[in-house]
Amino acid sequence: MMSLSRRLLLAATLATGFVTAASAQPKEVRIDYATYNPVSLVLKDKGFLEKELAKDGITVRWVQSLGSNKALEFLNAGSIDFGSTAGAAALIGKINGNPIKSIYVYSRPEWTALVTAKDSGITKVEDLKGKRVAVTRGTDPHIFLVRALQEAKLTEKDVKLVLLQHPDGRTALERGDVDAWAGLDPLMAAAEVESGAKLFYRNAPANTWGVLNVSEAFAKDNPALVQKVLKAYEEARAYSLANPAELKKALVTYTKLPEPVIDRQLERTELTHSTIGKAQADTILAAGLALQQAGVITPETNVKTAVDDLIDSRFATASR
Repeated sequence: MMSLSRRLLLAATLATGFVTAASAQPKEVRIDYATYNPVSLVLKDKGFLEKELAKDGITVRWVQSLGSNKALEFLNAGSIDFGSTAGAAALIGKINGNPIKSIYVYSRPEWTALVTAKDSGITKVEDLKGKRVAVTRGTDPHIFLVRALQEAKLTEKDVKLVLLQHPDGRTALERGDVDAWAGLDPLMAAAEVESGAKLFYRNAPANTWGVLNVSEAFAKDNPALVQKVLKAYEEARAYSLANPAELKKALVTYTKLPEPVIDRQLERTELTHSTIGKAQADTILAAGLALQQAGVITPETNVKTAVDDLIDSRFATASR
């Protein structure tokens, strides 16, 4: 028979294990919201996630991301668990060591283009040679700019990059401090409607999907919780599609932009997809290979392997 001391030790070990398991579940989920992710605004406003997690005693902390680069910074620093980015931006983050997984699609947007002032005289990408271009490094607009320059047989060295966050890029263009801007909606739509800015280069397929990312550690430790977050996201996406006026209202509230601007943004934003898979992988891979050819991603990087490691479709059943 097992001695009393051994039984007591085993009981204590099991009890400690149960306490550790019970305490492993987070008390709080930290998630971002962004004006380039309209579904996140509806999710925040309607409280779908809070309602879903309340039964487990888990609260929600909301953190605003001003661009993919900020969402990736927050994820890398461990200050959020879920962050909204463009697919190609997530890939670059992954390649650079950011431990994330892309698990959900929140939009299929044409949210970036190359923008100039109405009277600048710039009409094509080749005209950017030697010009000042505002851009937010590490975001889809930056990646879009690199690919556009590549197609025009130019590189970043042929232009004068002015590194600014998206809102400051728009301001710099309208002040004449830069000649062009790699824009992002809704700010790009605002520049069009309010100051007559021109989208002189568009390429919808080169806009990579809007994806929701989760930290690898969080996904590994809390798979059921990840599914609950995606369930709430799906509720918000379905609500957005069924209630376009409410979606527009949320964007107007958070951006403080007039309705005609938001209408322009929503014209270029498709919300009918959610499950992440081959279509997203193919688009992100194409962007990654173009960036590798342009020298942004090192030649020794296996881009296909990085894309495969980035996309995690095991939670897809939660988004159907």
